Amino acid sequence: MGFPSVCEIVPLQAPVRALITVPGSKSITNRALVLAALGQGEVTLTGALWSEDTQAMVDCLGRLGFSVTVASDPAESANRTIAVVGQGGAIPQAGTRDKPLPLFVGNAGTAARFLAAMVCLGRGSYRLEGVPRMHERPQRGLFDALVALGYEIESLNGRLPAVIHGTGPRPGRTAVSVDESSQYASALLLAGWVGGWEIDIEGGDREELPYVEMTASLIQAFPRHGGRFAIEPDASSGSYFWGAGALLASCPPTATTRVEVAHWPATGWQIDAEFPRHLPLPTELSRERDLGDSIMTAIVMAPLAGHPTRFTELGRLRVQECERVLALRTELAKCGADIREIGDTLEITPGPLHGASIDTYGDHRVAMCFAMLGLVVPGIVVRDPACVRKTFPNYFAKLSAPSPQGLGAAVIDPVTRRPFAAAGFSDAD
Repeated sequence: MGFPSVCEIVPLQAPVRALITVPGSKSITNRALVLAALGQGEVTLTGALWSEDTQAMVDCLGRLGFSVTVASDPAESANRTIAVVGQGGAIPQAGTRDKPLPLFVGNAGTAARFLAAMVCLGRGSYRLEGVPRMHERPQRGLFDALVALGYEIESLNGRLPAVIHGTGPRPGRTAVSVDESSQYASALLLAGWVGGWEIDIEGGDREELPYVEMTASLIQAFPRHGGRFAIEPDASSGSYFWGAGALLASCPPTATTRVEVAHWPATGWQIDAEFPRHLPLPTELSRERDLGDSIMTAIVMAPLAGHPTRFTELGRLRVQECERVLALRTELAKCGADIREIGDTLEITPGPLHGASIDTYGDHRVAMCFAMLGLVVPGIVVRDPACVRKTFPNYFAKLSAPSPQGLGAAVIDPVTRRPFAAAGFSDAD
């Protein structure tokens, strides 16, 4: 069964005890897929996320000639066990200048950036393209860094679609700014150990850039000559359930609710693993210093906090799956929130909320944040819930499954008032 075009979340009317499993980390899965392909021998990734973003990466690796085998994971329907046979830094397949090998990345920023650097190690031409929104997202900083290493890239505006002409490893030194996206630096690091690249990271101290530090840590920990590598659960995805637990515990009649996320990451690789430490919400949170994507979860929770909250340094949210600062401000205002946008800061004053029809802008995180809010605010209707396929295909199934594996929420058709079956929101298989 496919996803409905719209759904309404009915607030819970009784306490719940739940221990939720969430799928593997998207950020770690796509990094690990690249490292496995560039290594030597077969690496088996366990607990790997199976969603639109990771499927895009797997599909592209297959087109590049790598052997990739995918098997189900009985413990989590949105995970897979993925075996990748590395070719010692070689890229098996390539196109020609007249007929570049097409690689479709969807709206996966990690796939777009990581593959752009990776295919430079090949010997031939590759055309990277994606959905229209991916063609709006910036790439120029990464392209400029690769051109400085001696690679040729054809792009009209520093974005996709782009044709990249790979000429194999070319040892050299380049600089890249992380002001637009830290994925530029991660892309160079992932391919750079094969390419012989020295990389100067500008726009921030590398030790203070959590996703770049994640990449560096993975490179050190990864089995480059075959073996097994476990992908930890996605902390950004887990934030919706920690957030749901906090919201439900603050609202009668669910005040004795307790929701936890199983196997919570302890490596320190994911900045969003810090999310539970910020509950209850403090008076200020930074996208740069405190949280990654899960700051969106905190922003949607803030109108129900007991104090005003400031969210700062949100600029990178503007160039992701949608203009997320605008989306959050607009949709929270629909619900009656007192919210102000000042530069790259949102200031939220607590107050009562009401239901609204939420536009999701094709953004999985907007959909999941407001569905979480619907657990305590009546009348939250989420449009295009299928966009959660990008990183969390069975999210709504987790909301509606009975405890302790789910929250037992009713997710209904807003017209007929009939509930959707949990299975109807999980086409991960």
